[in-house]
Amino acid sequence: MAVIVQYIVVRDGVQKMTFVTKKEADAYDKMLDIADNLFDFFKSDEFDIDEQQLEDFSLYLAKNKDKVIPILKGSKPRPAEPEPENKAVVEKKPGKAEKLKTRAAKSDEKSKSRRITKKK
Repeated sequence: MAVIVQYIVVRDGVQKMTFVTKKEADAYDKMLDIADNLFDFFKSDEFDIDEQQLEDFSLYLAKNKDKVIPILKGSKPRPAEPEPENKAVVEKKPGKAEKLKTRAAKSDEKSKSRRITKKK
């Protein structure tokens, strides 16, 4: 019989997510705390936003806090890095070992061609 340890994040009596490690569960719980705080901050008379949109927006900001915090501190946002559609194969320059192998192969070809020409 196997024993499986799971960490379950529960909010208001509702199971939100299950994790294998405590560190992941704590990080997710902290992200939900941040989202709740943002929701409360934005839920004011100044903004006329639907609650679902406000919740989605708060979760989005909480999930992307590492990108948002520098912006709030006055830094310019980093441009989004486009994800490549097809991963291109990058040709790397041959190292010393590859160069030696290539030289050895060329010298073998030359010696074979010399042997063939001498036999004729």
